Amino acid sequence: MYITDKYWNNYIGDTDDSLTLLEYLADKQTDIIPLEEIFSDTGLDKLNGDFRQHEEPLTIAFSHKETEVDDPYAEIYYAINLITDLAALLLECKINGHVNLRELAGYYLETDAPYVCITAEPKELKVMNQALKDFTAEPLSFNLSEMCPKEDMYEMAGLCEALRNELYG
Repeated sequence: MYITDKYWNNYIGDTDDSLTLLEYLADKQTDIIPLEEIFSDTGLDKLNGDFRQHEEPLTIAFSHKETEVDDPYAEIYYAINLITDLAALLLECKINGHVNLRELAGYYLETDAPYVCITAEPKELKVMNQALKDFTAEPLSFNLSEMCPKEDMYEMAGLCEALRNELYG
């Protein structure tokens, strides 16, 4: 896959939030997932394009998890992690037409649709582009900076700018 090691597992795609996103995408059990649906299901649409600081984690409801065994809800703690992960997945879909969820999750992921294509409309693409621009310009203003050293935030911002340029350039 194109994004593996270039972006994924290199500040992008290597968090608990990333694994939650992959599990959510697998839970959809479909091979085409609109970005608008992801925004709605995760609550990104309610943040009105401001992914810097938020008090409450975003909550995702899983529809196919066994509720007796697994919690049917998961939380995403840093909206910018979700944005950067989605940008990398969009780039993979742009280049190869799909993304292999099992490969990104380490092959343990159970799903009937291991290959998914995330589709996007201009509105969501504009939000993503602006969010990546915002992060690259001021990475320390995001709540993620509370958990990461300053140097890591700047390095991640550089990767996000390269990713943004590839995705939108």
